[in-house]
Amino acid sequence: MAAARDLKAKETAGADVDAVELAKRHLVQPWPFAGSVGTEARALIGEGEGIYITDASGKRLIDGPAGMWCINVGHRREELAKVMYDQAMALSYNTPWYTMNAPSAELAMRIAGHAPGDLSHVFFTTGGSSAVETALRFMQFYNNVRGRPEKKLILSRGGAYHGSTYLSASLNGRPRDRHWMDGADELVVKLSSPDPFRRPQGMSIEAFTDFLVDQFRDTVARIGADRIGAFVGEPVQASGGVVVPPDGYLKRIREICRYNGILYISDEVVTGFGRLGHVFASGEMFGIDPDMITFAKGVTSGYFPLGGVIISERILQELRRSNHPDALFGHGLTYTSHPIGCAVALKNLDILEESVLAHTREVAPYFQAQLKTLEELPLVGEVRGIGLMGCVECVADRESKDPLKLDKDVGKRLDVHCHELGLLVRPLINMCVMSPPLIISREQIDDMVAILREGISRTMEVLRKEGVWGG
Repeated sequence: MAAARDLKAKETAGADVDAVELAKRHLVQPWPFAGSVGTEARALIGEGEGIYITDASGKRLIDGPAGMWCINVGHRREELAKVMYDQAMALSYNTPWYTMNAPSAELAMRIAGHAPGDLSHVFFTTGGSSAVETALRFMQFYNNVRGRPEKKLILSRGGAYHGSTYLSASLNGRPRDRHWMDGADELVVKLSSPDPFRRPQGMSIEAFTDFLVDQFRDTVARIGADRIGAFVGEPVQASGGVVVPPDGYLKRIREICRYNGILYISDEVVTGFGRLGHVFASGEMFGIDPDMITFAKGVTSGYFPLGGVIISERILQELRRSNHPDALFGHGLTYTSHPIGCAVALKNLDILEESVLAHTREVAPYFQAQLKTLEELPLVGEVRGIGLMGCVECVADRESKDPLKLDKDVGKRLDVHCHELGLLVRPLINMCVMSPPLIISREQIDDMVAILREGISRTMEVLRKEGVWGG
């Protein structure tokens, strides 16, 4: 025991022990493989500034994924750091069970002011997974109070990503996320991904949209609206490869939900707080007014863990009018309405409203146009995106659009080459996803796309030499 304590003291001393070795000995990384769990070290990042991060070797990189879709106003914003300090010195924490704090009340009001329709009340969580989990549990509570205990099934879609808690992860539509994991499969019904690139060969976009809507309507009819509690959908499927749905699709799905009394939950964990140039994309970009919106990530630009659910006034009124006034929504988190997180979010919202939202709307078309030039490269099947989020999807050939004939780690190969050239991207099997900080300039977009072009070109050359691809 004494030897173990001595070793731990030495390790925690910091200066004489390498962080990579500490990670290999003690840190369990997210999404590990069984063969390396608990022994893995990943790229060590030392610092960030603006749209850039610096790795352990001192190399400066464009932060292509903005952390994880979240560093919206950029790294090292002194005003956000100051707010964290000031709020911690004033009130670092209060229990949300029987007290409250002023920043959470003000933030709820301001968020409600940006939300579409009658979304007027906010429940704060610790992040995106807990936000989606909260929305689903609220749906269950709502239907229980209204005397509809059988109305609990949840509609989700292929390609979806909604979180890592038990219920939220059960909605995920990427097969590799679920191969070795359990889930509440009895509660979830999966529909097709609204991915136009993967529509059946020869089918028009209009016909594909009709197919998706008909499938949704037929599923409701087959199962029964009296058994379906909610549909959960990202306006843009982010981790599914930046899948932008066909025009009008979301509005038509919203109408089916409204007609059948199915709660529409719009998962804006990624698209919220500026990623598409607005605080929320549901109303401004897609013309829908959901019953609930979940958010996280960009609400604090990643400076503090915070998420939440915005809930329709109609739903709350129905609960208040029910004949079960003593029914308890038995759900809460230790860090619900955390005063530091809410204070940071208020300042972050100030920064977004002052200039960043307008800047995003101004540079987004340029970002999309420059990325689109990468389709000139034969390895690239499609470049797609909206706002300041984009995806390069690589395929073996453009006719079959088959990614499986390629090396399954082509996205990681691209990431390695881009890292060497000064850009961090997010690899997703045969895809690379970009969502840079919203403060990115046109010149920096040019740098980013030039590195991507060279990284893809180097990857093509290696694949040809290895005989994996003959494009």
